[in-house]
Formats: sequence, C-alpha cells, structure tokens
Amino acid sequence: MIDLHSHTTASDGQYPPATLVARAAAAGVTVLAVTDHDTVAGLAEAREAARAHGVELVPGIELSAFIHGKEAHILGHFLSPEDPALARFADRLRDERTHRMEAMVARMRELGFPVRMEHVLKVAGDAQLGRPHLARVLVNQGWCLDMKAAFDRFLGTGRAAWVERFKLEGAEAIRLIRDAGGTATLAHPGSSKMERVEIKALAQAGLSGLEVLSQDHNPGLRQKYLALAAEFDLVPTFGSDFHGEEVSPDHRLGVAAMPPELFQKLRTRAPGSRA
Repeated sequence: MIDLHSHTTASDGQYPPATLVARAAAAGVTVLAVTDHDTVAGLAEAREAARAHGVELVPGIELSAFIHGKEAHILGHFLSPEDPALARFADRLRDERTHRMEAMVARMRELGFPVRMEHVLKVAGDAQLGRPHLARVLVNQGWCLDMKAAFDRFLGTGRAAWVERFKLEGAEAIRLIRDAGGTATLAHPGSSKMERVEIKALAQAGLSGLEVLSQDHNPGLRQKYLALAAEFDLVPTFGSDFHGEEVSPDHRLGVAAMPPELFQKLRTRAPGSRA
C-alpha cells in the first residue's frame, strides 16, 4: 500500500516520525512519504524507522503557496533533504511562521484571552509553529471545547485571530522542489478549490502530479481531477494527509492505495531519475 502524504510532530502531526512509520506499517502501508509542512526535519528519524519496519520512505515536504490568489499546497517527493537552497528556504519559512504566530497571539490577547507565546512554544516543542499549536493552547486553557472549535471561532481563514501567511508563488514552490531533485504534486485540490485555470498554470510551471485520491474528495471531485490530470499529463496520486486521530480524525492510514504503476511513473519524473 502506497501513501504519499503524511505529517509528524516536525510540523503539525500528532506522532513523532518513528511512531508515524510504525503506525503506517501496522496499517499495511509499504511505501510512505513523510511530507511535513515547510520542513524536512523529521526525515532522518523517519528513515531509520522505515528501515526497521521494512517500509520504503519517500523523502518529502509540503510547501504552502499561492496561485491566482488561492492557497495551494505543493507536495515534494523524492527530493534531497540536504539540498542547500531548500534548507535555506526552510529556515526562512521557520522565521516567517514565528512572526505570524506572534501576531496571532497578540490578536488573541487583544480579544481578551491571556495567551502568551511561551504557551505556544511549549506545545510546539521543536516543531514548525502552526495554527494547531495555538489551537491546542486554547483547548488546554479551556477557551475552546476542541481544536475544530478553535479554528471555527478564532484561527480559520478570516476569523478573529487570523493573520495572513507569507506568500510563496506556486511556480517558485515547484522550482524549489525540482531543484532539490524532487517531483511536485498538488495536494487535495478540492479542498483548495483548484480549478482548471490554476492546474494548467501549475502544470506549465513543472507540476508532475495531482492528488486525485484524497480523502477530502467525493466521487465527483475524484472524477473531475482525474480528467484534469489526464488533460495536463499529471500523475494521479493518493495521500491520506494523515496528521493523527486527534488532529484530523477523518484522515486515516491504510484505507486506500495508489497503484504501483502510477507510483513508478511519478518516480520517473524526478529530475535526473534513472527509474
């Protein structure tokens, strides 16, 4: 079973990399991509665990970008985690995330909630700072019933404590991934409301894959994006977008599989691939 989209505590996932790999193996996953948001920090630990569990690890990342004003999440697969340019950019994104979180905490305080940056940092640990960490603080302090309520009331796009994120253009995200030796795939296009015009532009910029078999897609959306993948010669992929049962209970490991021939097709599109 092949799953090309998952997250660890290196970003906003529930489980450390080694635990994620172990749970994936127990669920029948034989090929797993670890694609944390804007960081490759969890890949070394995941690689060691993958060896121990007989799982093929696909080194990856998920970059948040924009195309025609819409937020698009671009998955990188088969990339080199040691690529210097990617490492420098990840450092820059870490700084941008810190500044954004400081602004969101300030907004929560303006709203009358005694939230401090040190609370968020304690929850996040060494992970890339993200809204789920602030949501967890709000739940822990009793201001919200659960993380969904925190997003619905305060942290979701346009809500009371929302702060716009750093805007990376979609074409630049694809270039960064390809320069690091990877393939670029558009994640959960239905959730991001991606239409033909955006997918065409990303394909022209070097996109290789389209996450058609997302658990966020109903059968109608799957057919829509399967047709667009065929039109623009993109490899249809599957990814669970697993974050953990507590963070995202609707996204589970081991419930669907990507056909091996499509996985190999995607692999051959990595720059310099000999597959």
